[in-house]
Amino acid sequence: MRYIPHTEADVTAMLASIGLSSLDELVRHVPADLRRQAGLAIADGLGEAEVATALAALAAKNRVAPEILCFAGAGAYPHFIPSVVDHVILRSEFATAYTPYQPEVSQGTLQATFEFQTLVASLFGLEVANASLYDGSTAMAEAVLMTKRLAPKAGRVLLAASLPPEYRQVVRTYVEGLAGLECQEIPFGADGRLDAPALERSLAPAPAGVVVGYPNFFGVVEDLEAIAAKVHAAGSLLVTVTGESMALGILRSPGSLGADIAVGEGQSFGIPLSFGGPYLGLFATRERFVRSMPGRLVGETVDEQGRRGYVLTLATREQHIRRERATSNICTNQGLCALAATVFLALAGRRGLREIADRNARKARYALSRLRERAGAKLAFSAPFFNEFVIRLPDARRRHERALERGVLAGVALGEWFPALDDALLVCATEIHSAEHIERLADALAA
Repeated sequence: MRYIPHTEADVTAMLASIGLSSLDELVRHVPADLRRQAGLAIADGLGEAEVATALAALAAKNRVAPEILCFAGAGAYPHFIPSVVDHVILRSEFATAYTPYQPEVSQGTLQATFEFQTLVASLFGLEVANASLYDGSTAMAEAVLMTKRLAPKAGRVLLAASLPPEYRQVVRTYVEGLAGLECQEIPFGADGRLDAPALERSLAPAPAGVVVGYPNFFGVVEDLEAIAAKVHAAGSLLVTVTGESMALGILRSPGSLGADIAVGEGQSFGIPLSFGGPYLGLFATRERFVRSMPGRLVGETVDEQGRRGYVLTLATREQHIRRERATSNICTNQGLCALAATVFLALAGRRGLREIADRNARKARYALSRLRERAGAKLAFSAPFFNEFVIRLPDARRRHERALERGVLAGVALGEWFPALDDALLVCATEIHSAEHIERLADALAA
């Protein structure tokens, strides 16, 4: 396939059609300091060897494991990845595969996607899952748009303030130019869970949907069953967002607790941190809502000879002709990342996933105990948590900076997003953290 770029005349004509004169004008909403950093300071005319050397020097500025011991979490989780994951996804027929439009030559890709959907539906306890979205934030944004499609007369969607801050920003970007829908935030209580009285006050008139974390951004496990009862009594839909999907190995599924749509980030399942991506959006819902679901759905069928086969049963690609009236403008799926998650989950199995999740929960509680003893940390929220938790520390920011100087990323400082938690750190521990690692964390944060 030839790549034919736009000519300068093409670019000028397209800019003129939207009333702009340059590409700089097109991206002027991006802060100027970020635009200045976008280019690479590499001289023209260098050979391949010189460019490779320059890029290697640039990459060497990144600090990665084992140089940095990471306890950050907050949407990206360090987990062990079995070597069999790479062994499968690096096969050429998967690594180079394109969208499976032609089932007769795409049975392997389609079957892998079908298995992925089956695993995600089982994790979330819902009847149908799609063929993946870009990441957890876009999955949450698509879920919000789906609630509006299912309740077109509703003018609001309620977002828990304890959802990941970046996820909420993505949702607001999605709905910014959408007439008839606004986002309203519901605060969290002293225990870290959704403020129940505030939720009840906000349910009239009925919003299109209520979106809560499970666990939430603070690692806290919401009382999902109680929330679902209130939301459904008001005539709204409940959406759950699971940033750390490993938690589903030990928690009851969102669907079994009343969620109508469940989304999440699949990075924990065999996908490396990779400085923030590519990641994997998980999306599941009840079968009666399938026609409003974004993304693709691979189904199982039989051919003329009765042999099992796989096809694209539902594909919301009508955005090509319907544009703003399309079900979704997500036009691809994270096929390779979805395959990695499929291999990981199939290898772990139900029992293995539970064992990994259990080790996560135990390591987090051990880390909390050592931080209390060595660093004088206090648990910020009393509600149950999975593998990450919020601690309060005097001079938290300075301690965090000092720990980083000692090679320990001691969680995430929360003050930038939550001013009331300026003295707090969000700390995560997973199955890869040994007792020695946790001692290093405690020593690094000790006064």
